[in-house]
Amino acid sequence: MSPPGCQKAYSLFELLMTLALAAIVFGLGLPSLGALVADQRLRAETDALFHAIHRARQESIVRRRVVTICASRDGRACDPDADWSAGWIVFANRDRAALGERRDDETLIQAHAADDTVLLQSNRASFSFRSTHERATNGTVIVCDRRGRAVARAVVVSYTGRPRVARADSRGQPYACAH
Repeated sequence: MSPPGCQKAYSLFELLMTLALAAIVFGLGLPSLGALVADQRLRAETDALFHAIHRARQESIVRRRVVTICASRDGRACDPDADWSAGWIVFANRDRAALGERRDDETLIQAHAADDTVLLQSNRASFSFRSTHERATNGTVIVCDRRGRAVARAVVVSYTGRPRVARADSRGQPYACAH
């Protein structure tokens, strides 16, 4: 029992040791937390692109029209430089423009602004989906972390228009973005 008027407290040495130990534990855990956050951002963008491609394919079947997904900076028109990192749009391509040029009278189905920490690179400027009797545009969009903290993945679109997510190409090599 403590004498009356005496308070229990920590010494300065104990407080400094506790802070030092907390800093070490926090410093060891922070890099893995950063990689986890980067991986989740990649997963979110990959899923968003996967679902946009799947929706474009469905809309082409339902509408019996060409539906196109293309890179877009402003969420209204296709980007001629095909910078998928800014985002993309899905629209009903009434005039069946091969390069995915959206006119004002063509219905905008979906617009997506991509996360600025994610880099998206594609071998196609746009993907066009047609009714079930015609082939779709095939290609690949690689999704990477700009800082290289997470493993890249890709959304691969087949000739039938079906998307799939992969971490390695057909030769078994992991995907990577050219920075």
